[in-house]
Amino acid sequence: MSRSSRNPILDFLVKHQEDLIQEWTRILKDTDDRKVSNVISSSVYDQVCREFIGILMHHLSNPEDKQEERLNDFSLKIVQIGWTLHFIISGMKELSKIIFEKMTEESTDQEKVELVFLFEECVSPMSYEVIHHYGSSWERTVSIQKMALQELSAPLIPVFDNITVMPLVGTIDTERAKRIMENLLHGVVKHRAEVVLIDITGVPVVDTMVAHHIIQASEAVRMVGAKCLLVGIRPEIAQTIVNLGINLNKVTTKNTLQKGIESALEMTNRKIVSMGEYR
Repeated sequence: MSRSSRNPILDFLVKHQEDLIQEWTRILKDTDDRKVSNVISSSVYDQVCREFIGILMHHLSNPEDKQEERLNDFSLKIVQIGWTLHFIISGMKELSKIIFEKMTEESTDQEKVELVFLFEECVSPMSYEVIHHYGSSWERTVSIQKMALQELSAPLIPVFDNITVMPLVGTIDTERAKRIMENLLHGVVKHRAEVVLIDITGVPVVDTMVAHHIIQASEAVRMVGAKCLLVGIRPEIAQTIVNLGINLNKVTTKNTLQKGIESALEMTNRKIVSMGEYR
């Protein structure tokens, strides 16, 4: 007797693999509540279904093989596609339902009960493994994206020799303020900056906490030997600062980045002149 013949589920998968892939693919596309099927080709669904059934068949043939690398690759793929955990769990249930119904079309109640126990023993563990690896892959992906966003959330850009600009966009919370401080201090040393411009044009709200962080950043920059300019103060931001009684007397401010750069050039003994004036 061959190894596969000891497991009726494996025998069924080997015999009906292509039919199962086609039906499972169709069901996944029809039940995709996020309508990812509008932007993902049918070949991707087919590939994912084919790959999981291959993993399942390998598990039924070699239950001692954990397939860690293969499961990691598969889970990362479905994370990158954008399928939710709910969709994955529902999809696994649909596959089990398809297989069970087709295998029990002519079975007695007793045979159905026996097959249920066999599913719990052989198929369910692999579904749980996929869900577990999906969760790990999702956490790794989110962590990497968060790190990338943190780097982009407070970039320090050299625009002239010894002059750098940090454009800020969006809300500034405590965690981001810490990142701004770290990037400022590191960038001042790295770029040998004499003047740093913090551009808050894209910051929607400047409250007491945000102002406090900006003042701290300005003081930190001054302590490492550079000067700090705050630019991009819109009229509504200026009014908010006044109404809150925020003291920015120790911070040089300009209403536009252009004026800030002109001031930074003057601080470094340079200025912008037209070609006609130069002649």
